[in-house]
Amino acid sequence: MNALTVAKFGGTSVADYAAMSKCASVIKGNESTRLVVISACSGVTNLLVELANGVSSLEKQKALLTRLQEIHFSILASLPENEAVNTAVNDILDTVATFAAAAAKAPSDKITDSLVACGELMSTHIFTHLLNQQGLDAVRFDVRDALKTDDVHGKASPDLIETAYQAQTLLRPLCEEKVVVTQGFIGSDNKGNTTTLGRGGSDYSAALLAEAVQATTLEIWTDVPGIYSTDPRIAPAAAPIDEISFSEASEMANFGAKILHPSTLVPAMRQEIPVFVGSSKAPEKGGTWIRRDAEHSPLFRALALRCNQTMVTLTSLNMFHAYGFLAEVFNILAKHKVSVDLITTSEVSVSLTLDQTNTSGGAPKLPEAAELELSKLCKVTVEQDMCLVALIGNEMGESRGAAAQIFGALGEYNLRMICYGASNHNLCFLTNTAESKDVVRTLHKELFEK
Repeated sequence: MNALTVAKFGGTSVADYAAMSKCASVIKGNESTRLVVISACSGVTNLLVELANGVSSLEKQKALLTRLQEIHFSILASLPENEAVNTAVNDILDTVATFAAAAAKAPSDKITDSLVACGELMSTHIFTHLLNQQGLDAVRFDVRDALKTDDVHGKASPDLIETAYQAQTLLRPLCEEKVVVTQGFIGSDNKGNTTTLGRGGSDYSAALLAEAVQATTLEIWTDVPGIYSTDPRIAPAAAPIDEISFSEASEMANFGAKILHPSTLVPAMRQEIPVFVGSSKAPEKGGTWIRRDAEHSPLFRALALRCNQTMVTLTSLNMFHAYGFLAEVFNILAKHKVSVDLITTSEVSVSLTLDQTNTSGGAPKLPEAAELELSKLCKVTVEQDMCLVALIGNEMGESRGAAAQIFGALGEYNLRMICYGASNHNLCFLTNTAESKDVVRTLHKELFEK
């Protein structure tokens, strides 16, 4: 088998029977597609996260479980009866009920991983059944047998060596015989415990598997036809991008473009695997190819928006002309496992944003213990209800007049934490949530619509 395509389908792509059928058509249209990575059905992960956070009301637990059952069995109702699949889905629902009861008493990251993984475990049973009914010789594979991670629940890191070994031993030979359907987002540690790669990690796991099985192409199928100059729901004049470089796409994903998980492109970049992003609902519209180098590299490529940002400002007169202040700050943050995203400094203060790294969603929080320890060193101010706007492009820091064009368009807005110069591929800043979409629309009009 010379060509091997890994195709990943997101939650909206497998939301119901009609959506799954369109995915099946995409797979049948490319005979090199041998490994299919599936997310949970749309809305399922949110229900599971709610249960994982601890629902004390038995009535509310029952209502959430009933909704999960309805989502999955409404799809099965459109397929011929298959007792084995029905039993498998019901068994997983029983597992959900067990873990939900445990989470109601004492929530934990380990329980959360086990609960939220159930979405993918159910959707892959159903999708494999659908593919077989539509004439494809498909088999379901439990990705936990191949994608190995450490034991950090909620944000596990992959064991690349063990994953490559298991994928070459178990997955690659299976792909040569059948279309293999497996789960995104989840893996297992060396003790067999279920782990997750963090919220939105299905794209990342698909890329890891593509790397591990030495695929020739990775396809990410979602509900939009490729990558746009910004979110068309914010700026209707947003234009599709036919081709983009790995570095540009990585910046977009990192700064909030929801079409890709921030870590997705790292495995593809390591092996220079071309990545295609398209819509399973409208594959005829084409999409975006992401390659090592793009043929065209404009000064301004795209705008990304990431909300639910937390900014922490640390102020101390002892910082002025002092050595070691920042080192001490970051030692404290590292001790409490606080991941920092952006950072700016002045003579007596440093501002930083916190990175969202786990499956819980919402704005990231500075742990109380970390805030208490930092307070002994300096004044700590925590601000939320903020959004990060990022402009992605090429050689922006070396282009005269670029900054004037950007900031001139935004004169009426209050911008915070401007980060410019550390990378030639981005300029980013914070703004309050209420103004964030207006900021994106204004900047998009100035840079992309004239």
